Amino acid sequence: KKLNGINHKMLTQQLKELVEDGLVNRVEYHQIPPKVEYSMTEKGMEFIDILKLMHEWGSRN
Repeated sequence: KKLNGINHKMLTQQLKELVEDGLVNRVEYHQIPPKVEYSMTEKGMEFIDILKLMHEWGSRN
């Protein structure tokens, strides 16, 4: 919801790739309404410092 300019299809595609790469976990809850939660894997957490630097650079530029 906080990401401007990204549609549902693109977000789903990106999350699927991150799951396939082992950077993000996906947990699906079989309930009504359906619920899915994403979290960083240990491998994904290794990128936190890099992501912070990229965010800072993007904010400046």
